[in-house]
Amino acid sequence: MDLDYYGYLLPKKNLALEPAVPRDGSKLFIYDSSTDEIVFDHFYNLDKYLPKNSFMVMNNTKVLPARVTMKKEFGGKVVILLLVNEIVGNILPIIVDRKITVGEKIFFDDENFLDIVNQNENIFEVKFSFTKQKLFSLLEKYGTMPIPPYLKKSPLTRDELLKKYQTIFAKTDGSAAAPTASLHFTNKAFDKLEKKGIEKYFVTLHVGLGTFAPITDKNIKQKKLHEEYFEVGRETLRCIDTSKQEGKKLVAVGTTVVRTLESKARHRVFSTDLFIFPPYDFKMVDILITNFHLPKSSLMMLVEAFLQFKGAKKNLVELYNMAIKNNFRFYSFGDVMLIL
Repeated sequence: MDLDYYGYLLPKKNLALEPAVPRDGSKLFIYDSSTDEIVFDHFYNLDKYLPKNSFMVMNNTKVLPARVTMKKEFGGKVVILLLVNEIVGNILPIIVDRKITVGEKIFFDDENFLDIVNQNENIFEVKFSFTKQKLFSLLEKYGTMPIPPYLKKSPLTRDELLKKYQTIFAKTDGSAAAPTASLHFTNKAFDKLEKKGIEKYFVTLHVGLGTFAPITDKNIKQKKLHEEYFEVGRETLRCIDTSKQEGKKLVAVGTTVVRTLESKARHRVFSTDLFIFPPYDFKMVDILITNFHLPKSSLMMLVEAFLQFKGAKKNLVELYNMAIKNNFRFYSFGDVMLIL
């Protein structure tokens, strides 16, 4: 597990600060691992490349505007990121941008506050004395989207980010980040896929630290990531199993779907700390749609594991460097890759 193997240099011009307009106008990098063939196209033509005997699985998690500027009890302000996917009862962890103290309060407004009750290194735990629904409504009122640090220079306004850093089918509240491979879909793209007979099913994985946190020595030693909550409905699982038994190819839209389905196949229930890295025997996924990820990340390791599982002749860094030379845009608002 050599992290240097997953390193590459990204020119500033290839970092996407806003999504393509329309969403499905993003560039599509198609790599056929069986023939070693590479094709460049646009996402609105995805239906041309997915086999007729395939079906898609997508993540319908909904990103909450979980980054909030709050007032400290004894003066000053603090910007916090609420890890909403990790709420237990009326306790949830937060990450802060400056010093706070266990025992003090931080305020949304004059009436609504959070009690700081515990600290574990750089993560604090807070307690709220109202309902979870009230907490989510306060975030909708005062919060901003928890975009990654590299998007701080994005020209998009708060209201634009609320719309654009969210999939068009987002349904279940609880995510701290968007499942970015799904940001490219539009109703027109879905219509074309439906005409081809490609069905879609939805699972839920609330994205947390596990997806975007840097790899640590602890991750490597324990071969685990930060835990994240997921849910696969009984009827959805039945449909997926039936489709697989019929010989249809499962298209995972994004790494969160991969982790969800592969965790389910390994009899995980409700949460996963699954760390996928080479070599890995995929039980569920046949085809992958995924964005271009940060260097030396767990996401790159997952995609590389998939390439090796498929017997690909090229490695992921080779494909990334080819994408860079051909002006593909990277990261959350960037372009997308299809691995057949």
